[in-house]
Amino acid sequence: MKFSVERAILLKALGHTQSVVERRNTIPILANILLDAKDGVLRLTATDMEIAIVEEVPGVQVARPGRTTAPANTLYEIVRKLPEGAMVELDHKGGDAPLALRAGRFSTSLPVLPVEDFPSMTEGSMPHQFKLEAPKLRGMISRTRFAISTEETRYYLNGIYLHTAEVDGRKVLRAAATDGHRLARVEEDLPEGAGGMPGVIIPRKTVNEVNKLAEETRDEIEFRLSETKISFSIGTVTLTSKLIDGTFPDYERVIPRGNDKVLTVSKKEFAEAVGRVAAISSERSRPVKLSIDRNHLLLTASSAEQGQAQEELDEGSVTYASSPIEIGFQARYLNDITDQVGEELEFRFSDGSAPTVVADSKDPGALYVLMPMRV
Repeated sequence: MKFSVERAILLKALGHTQSVVERRNTIPILANILLDAKDGVLRLTATDMEIAIVEEVPGVQVARPGRTTAPANTLYEIVRKLPEGAMVELDHKGGDAPLALRAGRFSTSLPVLPVEDFPSMTEGSMPHQFKLEAPKLRGMISRTRFAISTEETRYYLNGIYLHTAEVDGRKVLRAAATDGHRLARVEEDLPEGAGGMPGVIIPRKTVNEVNKLAEETRDEIEFRLSETKISFSIGTVTLTSKLIDGTFPDYERVIPRGNDKVLTVSKKEFAEAVGRVAAISSERSRPVKLSIDRNHLLLTASSAEQGQAQEELDEGSVTYASSPIEIGFQARYLNDITDQVGEELEFRFSDGSAPTVVADSKDPGALYVLMPMRV
C-alpha cells in the first residue's frame, strides 16, 4: 500500500476515527486504525468492539492499493504536528514491514499489526431508517446528555433513551436521560420513517461521538437501527454502535402533574446569582436554598468555613403569585439545567420536598425534573 494525501484532509479523518479508540485496552489491535487505500479513496476504520467508525476520504493519490493497520493515536499526533499544507505519504511494503511516513524532510516508521486481526463489527439488518437535521440532533443531545447517569451498576441509565411518543394526537421523537436526581426530556416532530422504531438506549460514548460529528454539518443525518444496534451516516462518515441491552424506566411516572406554584425568572440573572452564592463552598453537593415569596426570590448558600452568601432577585426578573415556599437544590444541577434554557426559566413547585418541574417558557418540547435537597 502506498498513497499520498494532503495533511489537513488526513488530519480531519484521523480526528474522527482515533477518538473512538480506547487508549487503555488489553487487545493490542484495538489501539490500531485500519487503512484501506484503493481507487483514489482512503478508507479509515476504528473500533472498540462497542462502536465502529468508518470514514471514506476521496481524492487520495493511490500509487499502490492495499491495507494495513497503524497505531491510531501515534499516527494522529504525528500528522497533527506536521506543518500546514504538507503532503503526507504513507508506504507499507506488506507483511511485518513497518509503515513508512514521509512529509517534506520529516520521515518515520510505525509498527503494524496484521490486518487479519482487525475485528469486524458487522452491522446486520437495520430495518428502521429515517433522517434528522444535524442541528435538531445536536439540540436533542445537548439538552439531555448532562442527565446521563455515570453509575455503572445502573447501566440502563448510562445513555439517552430515544423513542417515539404521542402528544395531543401528534407523534414525536423523544430523547430522555436521568440519573435518579434529575430528568431531561426533549422532543422533535417525528421524522418520516421513524414511526415503527423500537425504543433504544444509546450509550454515553456513542452520544458524545455522534454529537462531535454533527457539530460539523447542518445537513441531514441518516439513522438506521434495530433493537440491538444503531448507525449514523454523516457525510462520508458512518458510525455504528451497539445499544444498551436493558429497559429504560417509565420516566413519565416521575414527572409531577399537579405542581401549581409557578415561578418565572430571568435565566441570565438566576444563573449568575446561583454561581455567586454557590462560590462560597467548595463542596459540589452543597445546596442552594430558594426562598420564594410574591415576586421575590432569595438565594442562599452556607459553608462551615466561609459562612453564608445570599442574593435577592425581585420584581422585574421574578414573577411568583403563590404561597411562600422554601426549597433547596444542588447548585451544579441547577446550572446544568439553566445552561439548556433560553431567556426565561419556569419552575413548577408542589412543596419543599417534592420533585420540581423546570421548563423553558419558549420551548414546549423541553422539560426537566429536579429532585430537591434537604436544607
